[in-house]
Amino acid sequence: GGYVKMYGEQQGEPIPESEQARSFSHKSVKQRFAIVFGGPLFNLLFAVVLFFIMFALAGLPEPVDTTNIGQVSPGSVAEKAGLKAGDRIVTIDGQKTLSWQQVSELIKNSGGKEVVLVVDRGGKNITVRAVPTMEKVKNIFGEVVGERYLLGITRSDEIRYRKVGVVESVKAAFIQTWNLIYLTIMGIVKIIERVVPASELGGPIRIAEIAGQQLEAGWMNLLYFMGLLSVNLGILNLLPIPVLDGGHLFFLTIEGLRGKPVSDRVMEISQKIGIALLATLMLFVFYNDIFRIVRRWMGS
Repeated sequence: GGYVKMYGEQQGEPIPESEQARSFSHKSVKQRFAIVFGGPLFNLLFAVVLFFIMFALAGLPEPVDTTNIGQVSPGSVAEKAGLKAGDRIVTIDGQKTLSWQQVSELIKNSGGKEVVLVVDRGGKNITVRAVPTMEKVKNIFGEVVGERYLLGITRSDEIRYRKVGVVESVKAAFIQTWNLIYLTIMGIVKIIERVVPASELGGPIRIAEIAGQQLEAGWMNLLYFMGLLSVNLGILNLLPIPVLDGGHLFFLTIEGLRGKPVSDRVMEISQKIGIALLATLMLFVFYNDIFRIVRRWMGS
């Protein structure tokens, strides 16, 4: 991200008549709108390029459908019964399990009665008995979307990469970017609705920390994170907050509808408010970042 002051950006700025043709303020509303929109648009297109590189070089990631347990929730029925991450579920109540969907259905349809699982652990079959409990099911934003019988296990996140051509890589890159645009917008909405706590917001320290983790995990993870970050920057920059590109676009829209720009006084006040909002947000995310570090340090 960055800031660029264009020649003749401010209304009323003294400009020689010979230079007015290249002055920003003397461009039409449509031209100025396109220029300002170019920044966020580049962020989104940069994400498309990053995802294209990922898919073209490594292929499309596809989940491997196994019955391997990826994680056991602390304090869950599964943990108390003795299930462990890495166990492969072989049968449930004598029925051979071939997919995770089948595992989920058998547990959901248990009616809260005891189920007998045979799991493969290090080449040895182990029998485990557990009673599923009715639990709330939440979406990625933490909203409750229903209830079902669960043990407290999640599938392993094993993936394989399917080699694809240039055309399919481009298509997949645009789809991936669009999905992240949607999730980013919904994430902002959920924060406003207080579904997602504001404490989840992170700043530069958190971004650097995650980038380091992704780099250690491999270049694919780092490219994905860079794409995600680029989408976030593009969408956040489109918010109608003065001093952001979205704020400029908002005022240009008003100018286009009214036939004249807003007054310098209104622009000045709105920019001061925008700067105050951004400064407050920056202090808040820095506080969140530092608090996370202190909490981890205290916990260790």
